[in-house]
Amino acid sequence: MKLRLLVNHFLKGLLLVVPLSATTYVIYVTIRWVDGLIPINIPGVGLVTVVVATTLLGMIANSFVARHVFGFVEGLLKKIPVVNFIYSSFHDVIGAVAGEKKKFNRPVLVPFDDKGILLKPGFVTQDDLSDSNLEEYIAVYLPHSYNFSGNLFFVEKSKIIPLTGSNSEIMKYIVSAGITGKIKKNR
Repeated sequence: MKLRLLVNHFLKGLLLVVPLSATTYVIYVTIRWVDGLIPINIPGVGLVTVVVATTLLGMIANSFVARHVFGFVEGLLKKIPVVNFIYSSFHDVIGAVAGEKKKFNRPVLVPFDDKGILLKPGFVTQDDLSDSNLEEYIAVYLPHSYNFSGNLFFVEKSKIIPLTGSNSEIMKYIVSAGITGKIKKNR
């Protein structure tokens, strides 16, 4: 039993470490690689080049032909077991935050204790949980402060307190532990 608990903790740790480490490593290697290609010895040129190239790639990806090419490549990536897990995780989170179908667009406060004294800010990600036989609940993602992770909770609809403000400001407020930005309760 204790071995199973340790394995579960290890796997949960992997879920936190692998995406963050993979992202950091890819960014680091890409910037170092681009710095090596550019004959100018100015710190940060690689970073600027990567940002500009990524933006241009995003512009190209909006073209009709490129959408089909990226769709084909994405289909191939999703067929490879480990790559599918990593790619889909990154793709879904980035799509939820910055994609066309943003998921973090309904900021709310959720009571975090049975007396309603503690409130935690988060985002409604799914209104209808009837497929799970949880009709009276909605899915709320509660990001962690100083971390790019969080927890998903099913919260009774009647307990939700809507917030007003820009989603990016509210996310910044949460991630900075309330140091940056403000939140405001919807009246």
